[in-house]
Amino acid sequence: MPNSPWRLLQIAAASTVLVLASPAHAATDIMWWHAMSGELGRQLEKLAADFNASQSDYRIVPSYKGNYTETVTSAIFAFRSRGQPAIVQVNEVATATMTAAKGAIYPVFELMRDQNEPFSPSAYLPAVSGYYADATGNMLSFPFNASTPILYYNKSMFRDAGLDPETPPKTWPELGTAARRLRERGAVCGFTTSWPSWIHVENFSAYHNMPLATRTNGFAGLDAELTINNATVVRHISQLAQWQKDKVFDYSGRGQSAEPRFQNGECGIFIGSSATRADIKANSKFDVGYGMMPYWPDVAGAPQNSIIGGATLWVLRDRPRDEYKGVAKFFAYLSQASVQAAWHQNTGYLPITRAAFELTRAQGFYDRNPGTAISFEEIALHPPTENSRGIRLGSFVLIRGAIEDELEQAFAGQKPAQAALDAAVERGNKLLRQFEKASPDR
Repeated sequence: MPNSPWRLLQIAAASTVLVLASPAHAATDIMWWHAMSGELGRQLEKLAADFNASQSDYRIVPSYKGNYTETVTSAIFAFRSRGQPAIVQVNEVATATMTAAKGAIYPVFELMRDQNEPFSPSAYLPAVSGYYADATGNMLSFPFNASTPILYYNKSMFRDAGLDPETPPKTWPELGTAARRLRERGAVCGFTTSWPSWIHVENFSAYHNMPLATRTNGFAGLDAELTINNATVVRHISQLAQWQKDKVFDYSGRGQSAEPRFQNGECGIFIGSSATRADIKANSKFDVGYGMMPYWPDVAGAPQNSIIGGATLWVLRDRPRDEYKGVAKFFAYLSQASVQAAWHQNTGYLPITRAAFELTRAQGFYDRNPGTAISFEEIALHPPTENSRGIRLGSFVLIRGAIEDELEQAFAGQKPAQAALDAAVERGNKLLRQFEKASPDR
């Protein structure tokens, strides 16, 4: 059955698109497969332990399966032997792949309805719930760890450069001016960023209320095509490439490789995930300032709202019926404002419900920890539009890799920004057509 959900998941694993996570077994053990290690893994295990202690009918059993790619592979092998978990953690850009595997997933809105557990999408931030909902607003998976890019800056370096340490740059021109001043005062680089495509293409487009792709960024159909070679993105990447020449901007690589350069004082400004705030604060020997992502002030509609990264929890079918009652109760538990607020405060991930945000504020957390509310304020800046709701494109992990290949050539001066983004669109659209062809109900 070439178009079966299981075949689709195999295709996704082969292309490293999926990002599943940890088993949830219930006996009622409920296996939950996840990809969180270190302190985040400990916080995840605490969530499970606290739920288990709150009742005696179900036991959530977390299981770390390695990074997202390794977890995917484990999940695919488990499907073959019918040993799949009830709950698996999947990163946000694999949402299209999971959505297309209709026979393999148990949509969360159906699960909660079938099990008579309260569940209201309106309780969640629209920028979060919208990312994981279908075209009619039904939530397909349970939002779990959500982050968004924010700006960090070195207050000590700002003072030394004659910049106001209490005023972060708000626009790209302001950031360029500040970064150049930092360079003139001896900084190794003015500013750098992590996750180049996520920040400079995906979030950049949403923040400027521009589409990343046709068909409502893929939400309206698998036949979407990328539109990132538009004049605004081209100008932005061209400016970064120009700044790269004298290290006003200095490209530091993919993923989170740029973060240590900010922590050790090489770069005075850093744009990265809000979820790294605790790590940055713990490892930086200077006062850290925080701000929202910059925007180009001459672009109509900017700033709009940022979009999320992170992962979500998907429920898989063909588990014993008793397990699903426990999964629904676990999700209801995770939805409680006190649970969400503690997760937000202990990890740096977004408070995914407004109630959790309000509780955190009432507890004085934001007053005691300046900068921690910025991610919420940025993602909730305006109600999401079709351009800023999120991304629903198949094979997006591979597409992101193609975009970053081309960005690197632009930053290195090997291609003009227009040529680099044209190539990224061509390569990305080929991957979209392959995904469309392999998907059922196309």
